[in-house]
Amino acid sequence: MYKTLLALVLLSLQTAYSQQSTFNGTVLDSENNTIPYAHIIIENLNKGTSANEKGEFKISKIPTGSYNFKISAIGFKTLFKKITFNEDENLTTKFILENDSQLELVEVFGNRFKHPDKIEALTRLPLEPYEQIQSISVISDKLIKNQGALTISETTKNVPGVYTFATYGNKRESMSSRGFRGIPILKNGVRVHSDFRGVGVLTDMQGVDNIQVLKGAASITQGVATDLGSPGGVINIVTKTPKFEFGGNTSLRVGSYGQVRPTFDVYGPLNDEQTLAFRINGALEKSDNFREGVSFESFYINPSLQWKLDNKTTFTFELDYFDDSRTPDVGTVNLDETDTNAIYNLPHNIFLGFKNDKSITKNTTYAVRFNRALNSELTLKGAYYKSNLDLDDKGASLGSAVIENDEPIYNLRNRGYNISTRSDNNSVIQFDLIGKDIETGNIKHTFQVGFDYRTTDYKTFSQSANNIDIINVFEENSNTLPNTITFKNPQTGEAKSKSLGFVAQDVIYFNNWLKTFLGFRYSTTETINTTKDNTSKAFNPLGGFIISPTENINLFASYTNSSYPRSASRLSEDGKELGNERYDQLEAGIKTNWLNNRLRFNLTLFKINNKDINLPVYDENWIATGFYKKGGNDQRQGIEVELTGRIMENLEVITGYSYIDAQYKEHTSYVYGSAPLNTPKHTANLYLNYYFKEHLDGLSIGAGAYYTGERPINDWSSGAVTHEGMVPNLKPFNVAAYTLVNFQLGYKINEQWGFRFLANNILDEIGYNAYRTRYINQTNPRQFSGVITYSF
Repeated sequence: MYKTLLALVLLSLQTAYSQQSTFNGTVLDSENNTIPYAHIIIENLNKGTSANEKGEFKISKIPTGSYNFKISAIGFKTLFKKITFNEDENLTTKFILENDSQLELVEVFGNRFKHPDKIEALTRLPLEPYEQIQSISVISDKLIKNQGALTISETTKNVPGVYTFATYGNKRESMSSRGFRGIPILKNGVRVHSDFRGVGVLTDMQGVDNIQVLKGAASITQGVATDLGSPGGVINIVTKTPKFEFGGNTSLRVGSYGQVRPTFDVYGPLNDEQTLAFRINGALEKSDNFREGVSFESFYINPSLQWKLDNKTTFTFELDYFDDSRTPDVGTVNLDETDTNAIYNLPHNIFLGFKNDKSITKNTTYAVRFNRALNSELTLKGAYYKSNLDLDDKGASLGSAVIENDEPIYNLRNRGYNISTRSDNNSVIQFDLIGKDIETGNIKHTFQVGFDYRTTDYKTFSQSANNIDIINVFEENSNTLPNTITFKNPQTGEAKSKSLGFVAQDVIYFNNWLKTFLGFRYSTTETINTTKDNTSKAFNPLGGFIISPTENINLFASYTNSSYPRSASRLSEDGKELGNERYDQLEAGIKTNWLNNRLRFNLTLFKINNKDINLPVYDENWIATGFYKKGGNDQRQGIEVELTGRIMENLEVITGYSYIDAQYKEHTSYVYGSAPLNTPKHTANLYLNYYFKEHLDGLSIGAGAYYTGERPINDWSSGAVTHEGMVPNLKPFNVAAYTLVNFQLGYKINEQWGFRFLANNILDEIGYNAYRTRYINQTNPRQFSGVITYSF
């Protein structure tokens, strides 16, 4: 009896197994080009997968029967097809999707289901941003062109919670997120400088394919906090790469203050077999400024080559070079105590620097990327990046107010002169083994295992001369630098570092509505200074889950942390090294898609704490003892909301809001509950773009409003810190909030010619971006420009 039952059970299991089929295929467009990362869903079974970067897919364990398939991809019309599977059958097919021209027309915010180029450089997982557990936004090349954005800050204002920290005299771009100053700015997934505050990066938008913003602690993929993984997030600039179809464009932009900017972009195959393709794009720009005596010019070139060794192996070679020369602008001054906002609206015809002031930035980045499909489920990715950054700054500096009869005269300032250079030489080698939709029983995995080896080498030189002369900001002053200048002792610095990191991540799909994320990063960092070498180690875990109650809703929650080895060698009072500091992050939220995936709503809650700080120890007179102690609590928490997509077929919206509550909760240097400098509680953005049809076909109108809330100009010292304009126990004033309103009008004359009119800050509102009290720089006033483009 029992043997008979056992035989029946085994027979049924064997029959059930033998009746499961395998389905392979490729997704193509109407011109027989592959469509990467298309979605293939079996609606009856609530089962599916995504195609790989070659448009190939595989679905296993399909029971016998007839099923309705749904095949979709951004820029194409959704295909529905019914397919019948017989017992133990292996089917192979091709799905052909038709172009959705209207969708292509208005798709400018590229972070819904589109798989952005080089997204794995950030996440190291082959998942769309919607499927990731982190908060990720991707800004496409089309949005950058439509808005006429020329800088990182102009582009990332479309992402809630990302704002300008400082411009350092309009010679650098330093961005912030979630209350952390100067988050790292990457290029193609690699840092192009060694400075942890994010300064030193300028780039030209002509070569940008998309910009990816990953907010929050990125310790798993990007390393420790002084490497690529700031607790506030990272901004990744992705450059353009070759296409296997011939085309391109050239444009000319002219605008206010003598702006002239020609650009070009050419791409195509190099052989009939279409195994080699190239792309080269570049830009020249020259312009004056609203401030008399300030100007800049730049040159940018971005050639790349792609080689398909076979149908499974691809090499991509890239070069990105940018040479920027501009006049730094020391800005204006505050005409009162540091606790009162009395920023002087300096007339545009007055420049407080010297006429030979110059800031030169040269960025060069080389990259070789390798991609090998081992089979339909496993891929090996490798990359080598090398970057050089050279800075050469010469410019005026403004000192404190002149004292007369023991009273400060705020309009009179001591003027000095500074010279500084910096040379960075960095490299990264990275390899990853990636598995996509690998099944173990009824559980599916997408995983990544890899390592990266990073080296940095930088040298700095600086010297300064104080009190060259005294100027009155109310009057025109000499802008001629004296022939004889007495410099103080020059200062030099140099350091090298080597960092080795191992990363492993596993996304486990239990069923259609639950998946978990598990991962870790182990890093070792050796810093080599002229006097002492330091080695630190860090283990950073990641854990979280996504619940999908319906196809278009993802609920997520995660925990991760990021280590901070920069101050690990600081000594306690008993002479022991205190070790790494650590940031802990909790994040939760919802990601949704509506109206057939054309409208997206995100809500994210976050809380980041650093309760493991190496705090300076002071005596009773607030004099630093040179020792440190563990403790404290710096906290950032808040909410980010964004709605992006198309609320109608020809009306696009990009809107967002961010609330940041950043506080020094327990700190020996700063007042309890005070906010870090330049951290606004509120930021908001709204952009609308409307495309006309029928009678005005080819015409589009766009407008955007961008709000930055008030924020403290400095940290609030509790009695210890006095540098950079801080007065102990005196609360710093808040820089006023401001809103910038921009307008764009575009007209596509025909398939070749197009024209855009751009008006920025049309309300001519004055706002300020300040770095403490050293630089207080006005935002650009109202400006106009026109762009004419020829495509081929």
